[in-house]
Amino acid sequence: MPNIKSAKKRVLVSQAKAAQNKAARSALKTDIKKFEAAVAEGNRSEADIAYKVAVKAVDKAAAKGLLHRNNAANKKGKMTLKLSKLA
Repeated sequence: MPNIKSAKKRVLVSQAKAAQNKAARSALKTDIKKFEAAVAEGNRSEADIAYKVAVKAVDKAAAKGLLHRNNAANKKGKMTLKLSKLA
């Protein structure tokens, strides 16, 4: 445990940020899994809605720095391909 006041604050701030990042990452994974489930069912209308939600979540995660922009683009591209194969 740090002795310096600023180092103590840094520990607390980093713990809070880590919790926020973990929650955001979990929400992102949930949105992607909902899309995957809709595609697996073969339900086009449900998949369209889940796709829009998932793409928005991926974009937000990339903007926040949770995902690298290339990784976000990769995820969105794969989801788009899966959605187009449903047609």
